[in-house]
Order: sequence, then C-alpha cells, then structure tokens
Amino acid sequence: MSTEPLRLGIIGLAHLHPRCYMSHLLTLPEVKVVAAAEQENSLLELFVRDFPMDGYGGWREMIEEQKLDLALIFLPHALCPEAAAACAERGIHLLVEKPMAATSRGIQRMMAAAEANKVLLTAPYVWRYHPVARRMKELIREGILGEVVALTGRCAAGRLHRYLEGHAGWMLTRALSGGGPMHNLGVHWIDLFRWLLEDEAVEVVGRTLKVNPQFDIEDHSNALVQFSRGALLDLDISYTVPDSFPFGRDLFLSLRGTRGCLSWSPSFEGIHETLFVCCNEGEFSRPENQQVAFDLPACLGYGGQAGLDYLKMVVHCLKSRVEPSITARDGLKALQIVEAIYLSAQSRRTEPVPA
Repeated sequence: MSTEPLRLGIIGLAHLHPRCYMSHLLTLPEVKVVAAAEQENSLLELFVRDFPMDGYGGWREMIEEQKLDLALIFLPHALCPEAAAACAERGIHLLVEKPMAATSRGIQRMMAAAEANKVLLTAPYVWRYHPVARRMKELIREGILGEVVALTGRCAAGRLHRYLEGHAGWMLTRALSGGGPMHNLGVHWIDLFRWLLEDEAVEVVGRTLKVNPQFDIEDHSNALVQFSRGALLDLDISYTVPDSFPFGRDLFLSLRGTRGCLSWSPSFEGIHETLFVCCNEGEFSRPENQQVAFDLPACLGYGGQAGLDYLKMVVHCLKSRVEPSITARDGLKALQIVEAIYLSAQSRRTEPVPA
C-alpha cells in the first residue's frame, strides 16, 4: 500500500457541495487536493483563495497538466459522463456526485469507461454510512421486523432559491439536471432502502406536481415502489419545505413488518439522533426501550460523520486497490427507478423497473 498522499482534483464548483467536501478532505492526511476546475472565474477565484490549490478554467487542461489519482466531479449532471470518461481514459479514479448523470445511459457510459480503463467509480450515497442506518440494517437482519411489508421515505429539502443562491441554477433546468427533487434527492432514499432491504424494485407508480412555472422540473413528486419480495415503498420527495423548517430539511424514514417497526427523523449533520424500535416480543416490546439514542461526534462537512466515513472508505479502496462498497451499479439502479417513476407520471400507468 502506497504511503504517498492521493492527489485529488475537483471538477466543477457551481454546486452546493464542493466546499462541504473540503471540510472532510482537509482532515484526511492520506489525500491532497491539488487542483480545481471551473469555467465561472469568480467561483474559481474564491475557491482557490479559500483552499490554496491550482485553478483551471477548464477540466481538460487540468487533467492533462496534473497527475491526479482521483477526480471529484460536481458538474451539471448532463455533463458528468463526458468528464468522467475522459478522466478514466487517463487512469484517474472517479467519485461522481449523485445522481451521477442526467440519464441512466450516462451512467452506463461512465461504467464502460471505468471498466475499460480499470479505474474505481463510486457515488457518495453517504446515508449508508450513518450509524442509525447501519443499526436499522442490523435489526432487519436480526428479524426484529419479521417480513418487511411497508416503507416510507420523505425528503423535502429546501426551496428552489437555494440553488440560485448557491450558483447552481442549472439544477432547475431539466436538460442539465435530468429532473427535479426525485432525480436529485429521491435517489438518496431509493439507494438507502435498496441497501436496507437487500432487494430490488420491480415496478413503480409515480406522480409529479409543478408549483413554479418558470422552471421545467417538478417541485414535488410521489411514488409507490414495489420490491421483488413484495415490500411497498411510499416516497414523498419535494423542494417545497418552508424556509423556517429546522435545518431546512424535512426527513423521515420508516419500515414496518409483520412483527415490528422502525422509524427515524434524521437531522443529517446532527449529532443527536433517535431511532424508534418497536417489536411484539423481546426488549423492544417495552416502551422504555423503544427510543434508541445515538450521540455522534461533531463533524463539519457533507453528511457529517457519515460523509467522512464514506470518504475514508474511498481512500482505503484506492490505497488497497479493492472495489468500493458503493459502486456505479448502485447509482445506475437508483436512477433507473427514478426514470421509471417519471415515465409513470407521464403514462399514468404502473411501469416496470429494468432488470
């Protein structure tokens, strides 16, 4: 295993997350962020002022001049596949911000380039690394819930103006983003429920709602997703939470089975979390044991401790040359489900998810 720090480059700064990732990356001695590329000069100047590194007006110039081990890509979703494929051809490993692309075909292009050039390709579905989510998975495997029959996921994360204020207005244009909240946020919950259930979705019913006519994405979306073993997931994904809502996000997950249930209202970057666990038998049948508390270390940066642990996993995989626990296939499956939801919203019919 090499002891030299991994050389990282950031592609795209017109996004809400690059600065959040820097809070994590600066704490990792195994990595060194050496360059950033962004065509909007004002964004680039501010970024390299705050985080001293080389700056480039174009990512092609950056990957030609810099000897990079890993590229973190935060471009508009429609532009990610081209940049990722070019990096892969130069042997640069890839972390592509979810949902990775505007279409599943774009992810498949990245996967083909990564496989052909033997580079790592991963997406930051960081919720899998949250201690509460990991405990939920343990309880499901232990059979606390019995057969899982019903799931709920709600993610309402801020109004549209946060993208305009964050220099990411492209997120509100379907041709660049691929879609609205279901495309950008729904993939998080879709991936998490796939991981928790260890099962795949087979069909969906979707509906969307527009509130702001000046943008061509939906503001709100709902979906009913059926998994192969029968569990039904109800998704409520939206950009319509009030500005005054705590932390700017209304988040909720629940799973109900034939013997018990779990529910959690995450605060994302919070340090105090509570998981409700109820079961017909055993310790969780008693009310005094049903509120399970988690005290997490304070951690700045995207996703808090979960985001940091995800990045540590990526670094370990690069150093050890092993496959990451979250692969491009996971990104592909999540986006295929989103595309089926959008198709159902148009057709007004139940639509299958590609096998």
